[in-house]
Amino acid sequence: MDQGKRFKFRWLATPALLFFAFFVWTTDRVTIQGERTIHTVDCRDGSWTGNRCNGTVVVGPRYRYRALKQRGEVLFWILGSQEPSEKLTDCKIQDGRNWTCPASASASKSLTLALSRGEPVRNPAWPTRPFHSVSKVSWLLLRFGFRFAQAID
Repeated sequence: MDQGKRFKFRWLATPALLFFAFFVWTTDRVTIQGERTIHTVDCRDGSWTGNRCNGTVVVGPRYRYRALKQRGEVLFWILGSQEPSEKLTDCKIQDGRNWTCPASASASKSLTLALSRGEPVRNPAWPTRPFHSVSKVSWLLLRFGFRFAQAID
């Protein structure tokens, strides 16, 4: 490859590679092995009616879950919080994006007792916290002041 073609290739390949890396980071397709973050939103000066906020949608806490397959445990904590991490036990873990746990004492502090394909599973019968989740990109945009529709999920 001559010098001119190599130079053009770099100018095309570098932005494409950076765009791909940004896309992967914002969609959480690649994460630390066994970990998953759930980005939540809250409804300020209003309340939720189904998936609609009649107030202002604001960023909520981010819950991180780490599946420990060897132990059959899932650790979880709120990012940036001083609260200690909690643990779900006796879990059936396929990988960090697919697991299920029975209800336990820590369930009331968790958003879910199962992940399927990296998404939290909702079950009204579980003694877990209610939540409204959004994608990482939506959460970041909201955090930086961009407002969007009041319907979530």
